[in-house]
Amino acid sequence: MFRFLVLISLTIFSQLMTAQENDTTKVEKNVRFSILGGPGYTPDFGVVIGGSALVTLSTNPQDTLLKRSVLPFSFAYMTNGGGMVMLRPQLFFNQDRFRIFGVTIYKNALENYYGVGYDTNSTVDRGENTTEYRMESFRFNPTLLFRYKETDIFLGGSVDFKYSNMKSISEGVLEDPDYIAQGGDENGLKNTNVGLGLNFSYDTRDVPANTYSGVLLEFSTTNYFKALGSTYNFGVYSFDYRQFQELKFLGDRRVLAWNVNGNFTSGTVPISDLSMVGSPFDLRGYYLGHYRDRNAMYALAEYRHMFNFGDDTRMRKLLSRFGFATWGGVGSVSDKFVDVNNLLPNFGAGLRIEVQPRMNFRVDIGRDPLNNQTLFYFNMTEAF
Repeated sequence: MFRFLVLISLTIFSQLMTAQENDTTKVEKNVRFSILGGPGYTPDFGVVIGGSALVTLSTNPQDTLLKRSVLPFSFAYMTNGGGMVMLRPQLFFNQDRFRIFGVTIYKNALENYYGVGYDTNSTVDRGENTTEYRMESFRFNPTLLFRYKETDIFLGGSVDFKYSNMKSISEGVLEDPDYIAQGGDENGLKNTNVGLGLNFSYDTRDVPANTYSGVLLEFSTTNYFKALGSTYNFGVYSFDYRQFQELKFLGDRRVLAWNVNGNFTSGTVPISDLSMVGSPFDLRGYYLGHYRDRNAMYALAEYRHMFNFGDDTRMRKLLSRFGFATWGGVGSVSDKFVDVNNLLPNFGAGLRIEVQPRMNFRVDIGRDPLNNQTLFYFNMTEAF
C-alpha cells in the first residue's frame, strides 16, 4: 500500500506541474503539443515507467465548430520486463464529414492466461507457474467513417492486422486443453489474423475524450479470413452504447454516464482474441483476461463530479482541477449469446485531475467481490 501511495503522490505532482505549464499555452496556436511522464502502476503489468505525447489540432482552423483532432502517443517500460508503445488517433476532416479512428500498438510483456469459460477461470490461481506467459504482439487497426448526409450517423469500414506470439509458457498454460487444441506447446503459440470490418455509429457526444452530454451507439463486425493470411477463419461482432447526462441541478461538470457493451465471436477464435473483461476501460477490479470466452457483455453506470471553486485565486483555480468518480456494474462471459447465471459484479471509485481542458488524469480503485481483490489503475481520459 505504501508503494501505491508514493506512486500516486509522484504522479499527481507530475500532472499538476504539467497542468500549470499548460495554462501558458497560446490558444491562438492551432497545433498544441503536451508531454506527460513519470511512474505509474497497472495491476496487470505492475510498476511502469512511461510517458505520453498528446498532439491536438484542427484540420481546418477556420472552422470553429470542427472537433479538434487528437493524436495521443504513449509508451511504457515494465519493471518486470518488457514494454508497450501505442498510438490511438481520432482525426476529423471536412466539417466532420469524414473521420479516421484507430489503434496501432506493439507490446512485449508478461501476461496471464487462466483458460476459457467462467468455471475454468474461477478455479485457476494466478501465478508464474500456473497462468503466466510472455506475449509479443502487434496490431494495426485503422477505421474510416463517413457521415451520412446531414445526420449524426457515420458509416465506414476498417482493416485489422494482428500478430501475437505467446512464449515463455508456464506449466499451467502448457496443460490447458484449449491451448493444446490450437497447437500450443513448450515453444509457444503464434497467430496472424487479417480482417475486414464494417462499422456503423450514431454519435452526438460533445467531446469524445470527456463527454458531458450526448449518445454513442456503435455496431461493428470484423471477419478474418485465411485467404487474407489469417491463421483461422472467424468473426467478431460488437456493440457499444454510451449515454451521458449533465446533472445541472448539482452544478457544472456533474455528469451521470452509463455504458452497455457486448462482444461476440464465431468460428475458430484464437485464445488471444476471445472476448474478455477486466481492463482500465470496463470492469475495473478484474485482471485483464481473467475471464474470457466466446462472448462477453457488461453494463456500467458512473457518476463524475468535478469541483468548482472558481478561478479568482491561484489556489481556487488549482482546486477546481480536482474531482472524483464512482461507479457500479456487472458483466459476464459465456459460450452462449446471453448468460445471466455467472455474473461478475463490480464497483469502485477514483480521483480525477484536469490536466488540460476536458482532459482528465484518473486514479481508479476497482473492486472484484468474487475474488475478494482490489486493483489500482492510472490512466489518461475517462474509462468510456
